[in-house]
Amino acid sequence: MRVLVVEDEAKAGEYLRKGLSESGFVVDWARTGVDGLHMAQSAHYDIVILDVMLPEMDGWQVIQELRATQETPVLFLTAKDEVEDRIKGLELGADDYLVKPFAFAELVVRIRTLLRRGPIREAEQIRIADMQIDVVRRRVVRGNDRIDLTAKEFALLYLLAKRKGEVLSRSLIASQVWDMNFDSDSNVVDVAIRRLRVRVDDPYSHKLIHTIRGMGYVLEERD
Repeated sequence: MRVLVVEDEAKAGEYLRKGLSESGFVVDWARTGVDGLHMAQSAHYDIVILDVMLPEMDGWQVIQELRATQETPVLFLTAKDEVEDRIKGLELGADDYLVKPFAFAELVVRIRTLLRRGPIREAEQIRIADMQIDVVRRRVVRGNDRIDLTAKEFALLYLLAKRKGEVLSRSLIASQVWDMNFDSDSNVVDVAIRRLRVRVDDPYSHKLIHTIRGMGYVLEERD
C-alpha cells in the first residue's frame, strides 16, 4: 500500500515516514501543500495523510483541489483540535481526522480501517486539460466536441483518467478493463489504445495519451 504524507515539520514527517515504512507501507513525503497536491495528482496513492497547517497551500486548500478530481482517502493529522476544524475537514471531503499528539498504533489502525473501507465516493466529473469525463452519464467532451465511445473504450479512458500521471502496464490494463490475464503475444491493449486515440487524441493538437516504451501507457497533460 502506498501512502503520501504531507507534513512540513521535519521531525514529525520523518517519524511518520519511518514508522509507516516499518509497518509495511511504501511512503512518500511532501513538505508543502503545493508539493503534496502535485504528488497526489501525479501518482496513485492508497491514502493521503494530510496536515492542515502547511506552507504555500494549507490542508483545506489541498483537499478542495484534490477532491475536484480524485477520491483518494484522506486522513487529516493536525494539532487543530477545535470541533469547528474537525467539522470543516470532514465537510471538505476528509475521511478521518486524528489530532496531535496521537498514539502511532491508533494511526495505523485508522489507516488500515480506511483502506479496508475503500473510497466512500467516486468522482462524478474528471477534467484533464480540455477533456471532461462525466463518470455517471458515461459522456466525454473535449473542447466543444462530444465524443461517443463504446463501453470498453470508456472503461479504458476512465482507468487512465482516474490514475492520470501514472504509467499503467499492459497487464494491469488488461486485468482492469477486460478482466483477463495479459498474454505478451496479444495486442488487445495496444489495439484498444490506438482506437481510443483516434477518438480522443488524433483530432486535436494537444495529445493526452502517451506511450512509455517498455512500460505501458499514461494519460497526462504535457507542455
